Amino acid sequence: MWKGKRVLLGISGGIAAYKTPELIRLFVKAGAEVRVVVTRNALSFVTPLTLETVSKNSLFKDVFDAVGEYSTEHVALADWADFFLIAPATANCIGKFANGIADDALSTTFLAFDKPIFIAPAMNVRMYKNEAVQRNLKRLQETGVMLIEPTEGELACGVTGKGRMEEPQAIFSSISKRMEEPSVWQGKTILLTAGPTYERIDPVRFIGNFSTGKMGFALAEACAKRGAKVILIAGPVTLTASSASIQRIDVESAQEMYDACTCHFPEADLSILCAAVADFTPETPTHTKTKRKEANLQVVLKPTLDIAAALGQQKKPNQMLVGFALETDREEDNALEKMERKNLDFIVLNSLRNPGAGFGHDTNQVSIFSRKGFRFDFPLKSKQEVAEDILDTLNDALV
Repeated sequence: MWKGKRVLLGISGGIAAYKTPELIRLFVKAGAEVRVVVTRNALSFVTPLTLETVSKNSLFKDVFDAVGEYSTEHVALADWADFFLIAPATANCIGKFANGIADDALSTTFLAFDKPIFIAPAMNVRMYKNEAVQRNLKRLQETGVMLIEPTEGELACGVTGKGRMEEPQAIFSSISKRMEEPSVWQGKTILLTAGPTYERIDPVRFIGNFSTGKMGFALAEACAKRGAKVILIAGPVTLTASSASIQRIDVESAQEMYDACTCHFPEADLSILCAAVADFTPETPTHTKTKRKEANLQVVLKPTLDIAAALGQQKKPNQMLVGFALETDREEDNALEKMERKNLDFIVLNSLRNPGAGFGHDTNQVSIFSRKGFRFDFPLKSKQEVAEDILDTLNDALV
């Protein structure tokens, strides 16, 4: 699988950098071509001669290096590589990546890269557990960066905790496993909805919900990383999509989301309806701001168009439709009834009664039901990990 692949390896200034020549050898032995970009501090732990010898390529270490092959080396490398691995990734470089800082060869290349990215953190246990580091890692994962978890390292007096970079063979094996996945998804078109809808009462007020769109955007990034083209129809959210394979369409109301979904559904191989679409909308929204009055304000609501049901009626045998159900009672019964009534192939259930799941959280806990009677239960995980679980479940059905 590695023959002809182009691997870009980024090395930052942690002591684990001494392991990177072995990592390079593993990729080269498997048939990949490797190029290396480093920070200046990384060269305190491994020499340029060693890296250039094992990779058989020149080293990129300075944005303004006069002997560089290109005047914009960071952009050229981003175009050249199939994926980017940063190992070790120190707390310093993770902070730069998460906050858009580009002040050296490694960080400028990271910001220019729009294909799969893996990072292997390496630092002191206390540093890894620091709230700021964890926040930066979470922010990177939300943009689709894939984390290779560090292993247990010793803190003091036999006390251990995460922080030590995973061994080269384990990193190579982990990436190899993940890189095998795109074959099923390569060339597929995925229609995906995310976020809430806002139903206007007047120009300044609306009926909405607490959805942030995090689950839908995590799914969009995960689909794109696996090689799919994604049409992301997003309600009003503050999130951004990083992959060039994601075509984003912004909408506000349930009607606008319905129109966009029915327009693009015919070209989709798989549709995942993750958005929290309003069930009701004001019957007669006003065009001017409603003033405070002594009498009670009454807003008459009418049902919105049912997107899932409409797509379920249009669905062809070669198309797959996945819905979401957020329930507060009779969770399984309601989800199964919804899947049957709307002609869904799968439904993803999560409950507001589960701590850490649902709107506003970075984590989620789901159960997935299939039309064929299968059920898959997952523990509480980050929404990026939940996205991978959902796509793994859909793998066989998508073939």
